Order: sequence, then C-alpha cells, then structure tokens
Amino acid sequence: MRTSLSVPDDVLSAFDETWRAQGLESRSRAVREAMAEYTEAHAQFEDVAGDIAAVLAFDYEHGSVVGDLHAIQHEFHEVINTTSHVHHDHWCLETVFCRGSAERVRDLAYRLRDFDAVGRVKVLSIRTR
Repeated sequence: MRTSLSVPDDVLSAFDETWRAQGLESRSRAVREAMAEYTEAHAQFEDVAGDIAAVLAFDYEHGSVVGDLHAIQHEFHEVINTTSHVHHDHWCLETVFCRGSAERVRDLAYRLRDFDAVGRVKVLSIRTR
C-alpha cells in the first residue's frame, strides 16, 4: 500500500540519516519498522491492567499549553504522586510520577497527547503487586 505524509524537513533529514547509519536498504523499510515498534508499544500499554507505577515524560511549548496541562494534572490528582519540571528556553520537559489504576494512568497519557504544543509523551511503567 502506498501512502503519503507531511514531515518537517529537519525530522525527515534526521530520520534518513538514522536509517542509513543503521544499514537499512530504504526509507520505506525504516518507516515500516518504526510503525511496528509504535503499534507494539501501544498494544503493550493497552494490555496493562490493575495498579501500576509509571513515569510520564513529555516536552511542550510552555506558553501555549501550560495552563491546560496543569488543569489536566489536577483532574488526575489521585494517580499523580509528584512532578518535576525543567525549562529550556520556551520549551519545557516535565515528568509525572504516577501510581494507581492502569486505566487512569493510560487516560492521563492520552490526554497529555491531545495538544499540538506537546511534542512527545513517553511512558515507562511497571505493574505493582
């Protein structure tokens, strides 16, 4: 199947440099592998049930969404234990340490991804006993 997508020039250049350095034969192969890793990670995150401990790390453009992000964090206060925040010019890196229902932590991660001004949300989780 053929498809097309819009990618910023700097991201595409870095992606091309990476797959070539890894010795892959084509951009298509690299995109297929990246898509497979993305969907596998999503499936693993969706399959977790019960109580978990997790760290959500995300970067965002401070002025655009800081108020909205804080409001969301207040909505999920029962699973957020603590946060850490670092400024870097007009971008910020924030980590949110969570413990509680996997479903609530998942909902929080997905809500954080709702904003164009949020670059990435990375999740590291472990199931608690």
